[in-house]
Amino acid sequence: MKNIFKISGVLFVAIVTMFACETDDTTTEEQEQEETVLTELHAAFSAFNTEATTIYLDGSNVVIETTGLPNHETVYWGEDHPLYMEEPGVELTPSIMSSNNNAVTITVDGTPNLTGSTVSTQLNTIGIAVSGASIFNDQEGGGTLDQAAGSLDWTGAHIGPGVYHYHLEPKAFTNDDDNLAGILLDGVFLYGRKCNSTGTYPTDLDASGGHTTTTQYTVGEEEYHYHIINELYSNTGSYIAFAGPYQGY
Repeated sequence: MKNIFKISGVLFVAIVTMFACETDDTTTEEQEQEETVLTELHAAFSAFNTEATTIYLDGSNVVIETTGLPNHETVYWGEDHPLYMEEPGVELTPSIMSSNNNAVTITVDGTPNLTGSTVSTQLNTIGIAVSGASIFNDQEGGGTLDQAAGSLDWTGAHIGPGVYHYHLEPKAFTNDDDNLAGILLDGVFLYGRKCNSTGTYPTDLDASGGHTTTTQYTVGEEEYHYHIINELYSNTGSYIAFAGPYQGY
């Protein structure tokens, strides 16, 4: 009986020690992840409009501050602005950019976490385009985008209400090509409908429009990224910029 108690005691100590080691290892791994500090911005940020955006590192995160004012023509600038573009077919919303506060700041992971669960997009800003303006999802006021399709300008954007933002493929800087469109709230970059690695429309996209290949900014290294999916959206005659879900949370 004494031997049994001795063996049990040894097993107990061994088990406690094992769990203690596992806890210490897990804690150490978590601390290392939390303490990761980036030393340089991803090369893709070089494509962003420097007149509208200020982009900098904050530990393991990237902070993007933007005026929200794009560097391309649109009817939403208003007639007195040098970038005003007459678009008679657009059913204008009540606002123009010169009378709106379009400034937005987002913070994203410098290294997106692709191991967790997917997360649905929400209303309002879901990302920042290379122009400096916001990217929204495929909804308008909690309903479908169809109801607002008539107010979208030539590049798939409008103000309705709040900030100027793109719902559709932003043709001002990516139009049936592999150009960078912007970055989303999960830290994953969004590209045009074509893939730089093949020069054509990708056929291996997941439910979010993402896959892992090289891009023009990764110097031969493969990286997970999104594409604007090459499927026409309803009565808009164009393509949704990003519907979700996010993969990088």
